[in-house]
Amino acid sequence: MESVLIKKSHIPGRKKKTTAFIALIALCFLWGTTWVASKLAIRYMPALQMAAIRQLLAGSIFLFFFIFKKTEWPRGKEWINIVVLSILNIFLTNGLTTWGVKYISAGLGAIIAAIFPLWLVIIGQFTGNPKTSFKTLIGLLLGFGGVCLIFYEHLKDFFDPGFRFGIIISLLASLSWAFGTLFTKKQVKKFNPYFSISLQMIIAGVSLLLVSRAGGMHIPISQIPWQSWTAIVYLAIFGSITSFIAFLYALQNLPTEQVSIYAYINPIVAVLLGSIVFEEKLTVLIGIGGLITLYGVYLVNNSFLNKQRKS
Repeated sequence: MESVLIKKSHIPGRKKKTTAFIALIALCFLWGTTWVASKLAIRYMPALQMAAIRQLLAGSIFLFFFIFKKTEWPRGKEWINIVVLSILNIFLTNGLTTWGVKYISAGLGAIIAAIFPLWLVIIGQFTGNPKTSFKTLIGLLLGFGGVCLIFYEHLKDFFDPGFRFGIIISLLASLSWAFGTLFTKKQVKKFNPYFSISLQMIIAGVSLLLVSRAGGMHIPISQIPWQSWTAIVYLAIFGSITSFIAFLYALQNLPTEQVSIYAYINPIVAVLLGSIVFEEKLTVLIGIGGLITLYGVYLVNNSFLNKQRKS
């Protein structure tokens, strides 16, 4: 999601551009599947423990790579930025979204996560950036209206305390991602964002593990079934490592506007796979609400990109 905040500095050759398109297609699909894979894994084990193991596994692989490349380690205050981002982008965002899909559908969780640009507009009203373009306002209203349509289909589900809890923590996760995005935009020049990802994963993974144990939300490693281990390995290798490499390659070789489409395709992949794998509710109203929400997000996102080009 941070792709909307990063600019390009060169025009790639045709071969690189083709490879970048393939990477983008892979990214759109793989990050969409992570919602279903997460829901599958936490069927058999606590959510926060699963998220912790996933982050520790992926982070360790990344870290060994950067150590092998003899990448310079962060220094001094750079660690403060890394810790803050590990809390916002992984500990809260990934931890809460993973926990959330225990109580709500994978598709609904993905749609809620996709509305983070709407939070950016709201946050801007309280942080000295109150100017909102007409396009942004329309996008905000459409996004809100689309979410209302989706929730209308789930009105009966709101009587279930678990469903309400899942919605609340999923909304908090998308809000945390918005704050993480804004923080990244301000601090990205102060540290190596690529190396820091591995450190963020490990810091967040350890923190999630401690929280899950302190809260009694864990099971012995020996009791984790093969279904969960399969999903965890998939999430670490394809949901984190492969997707992150594809994301970076696409980001370096394609315009930001093209790369940002993954944010709109991921929820569609999650909704369709969720309906197939878990037989999650998929009605015409949910479909219409989802498309309206994503279009509203697109308008807001596009407005931010236009501001970037002018600045």
